[in-house]
Amino acid sequence: MLLEGIETLLVLNKEKTMSRTGSQLYISQSAVSKRISNLEKKLDKKLVEPDGRLIRLTPAAQALIRNVAPTFIELQGLISDEQSLSSDAVIKMDCSETLIAGYLASQIEPIHAIEKALTITTNHTPRIVENVQSGRVTIGFCAGHLPKSHGLEVFHLFDEPFYIVSKYPQLNLPSKLLCNDLTNPANAYQGQLLETLGITPLMEMDSYTASAKLALGGLAPALIPLSTIKTLNIPTQHLYFFEQLTPLSRPINLCVRPKSLKNERVKIMIETIVDAVPKVTSLPSSLT
Repeated sequence: MLLEGIETLLVLNKEKTMSRTGSQLYISQSAVSKRISNLEKKLDKKLVEPDGRLIRLTPAAQALIRNVAPTFIELQGLISDEQSLSSDAVIKMDCSETLIAGYLASQIEPIHAIEKALTITTNHTPRIVENVQSGRVTIGFCAGHLPKSHGLEVFHLFDEPFYIVSKYPQLNLPSKLLCNDLTNPANAYQGQLLETLGITPLMEMDSYTASAKLALGGLAPALIPLSTIKTLNIPTQHLYFFEQLTPLSRPINLCVRPKSLKNERVKIMIETIVDAVPKVTSLPSSLT
């Protein structure tokens, strides 16, 4: 009961509403509320407060999360390690949306033929890493720098380049760009590099697709990774590469709990993806 309540509080901290938390945990909104209420009674602390349509965590709840979240996630992972993956169990892969669309869409049919019990979800890199650490998913396919001391086995696939996408010609490196959320730990490294280049983030979007569409609409040039360019099939006449952008490339990785690699099905799936991704990462022909 206590662990159940803590798990619910951790998800609520990310999702901000009872309904979205219920969706993530596959329980009803009332069940979420009951779990939180029971946790408050056990701890004798007020943990949540209404904040319009959202839920705000109290200082006591925030302190609890800081203290227990890393240990709780690792505990979940250790429990997952003790559960053997049966021959017909589902293998869950959590992915960056742009990576699965840009690099595996054309390969997904043969991949699924090899592993029919594969399910795919999409998330941002911090959540993907956390889901693998906790054992909620088996494999993570993510972009950007991973947090320190993640404790996972990592397979580096390649370093993904970024391009400037623009409706209008760009003869020089722009001074302002549409970027993705630089507060995301996986993207944070780009902030200092952009500052060094004298580039100001004009807007920070939550989606590379949105940034690219706005750039193609003429709002401003955007900094876009190759996977999104391939997903949207952006014509090469709207793509610009400058050597100064090379340090902005981001690592593309698969990550898995070390014990999961002892499972033959997981090993085969990792090997299949490691083999498939390089086949679809060529640069636009006019820019190579």
